[in-house]
Amino acid sequence: MAATLSPAQEGPARAPADLCYAGFWRRMAADLVDNIVLLPVVSALAPARWPAHLTLAALAQAVAADPLRQLFGLVFGVAYSVVFWVKFLGTPGKLLLSCHLVDAQTLGPLTVGQSLLRNVGYLVSYATLGLGFLWIAWDRHKQGFHDKIAGSVVLYVPRHPRRG
Repeated sequence: MAATLSPAQEGPARAPADLCYAGFWRRMAADLVDNIVLLPVVSALAPARWPAHLTLAALAQAVAADPLRQLFGLVFGVAYSVVFWVKFLGTPGKLLLSCHLVDAQTLGPLTVGQSLLRNVGYLVSYATLGLGFLWIAWDRHKQGFHDKIAGSVVLYVPRHPRRG
């Protein structure tokens, strides 16, 4: 049986053996949903005209053309994730796919500090050419580098637990 958590719940809900960790593909699908949700906002914040051939040099020029807009986009993305992680145990994509992001030790909501650390952890995962994200597929607790850095886990919590 999987653990059942509510957004306001503090402390462990079940013994660790009963936990069902959200796997790589479920988490990737949740990120895809979040990107679809954020696309209209990001599009509004992005430069009006991206270069036709997107190379690193062209991207650097486009970002340099309007750094304030890019900074606002970054701040918005971090604020979006922190608010949803702390208040609702996940972003809309995670919640739609029955995933809850919780503290690995207490199984309660992440703190703002943990959420900010998790965002920094994304940089580490990207800096290792995505290895930090792929790590989810191999890790026993399905943690990416960003989860390990923040002390978080993503649990699969079905809306209607199986009976039996």
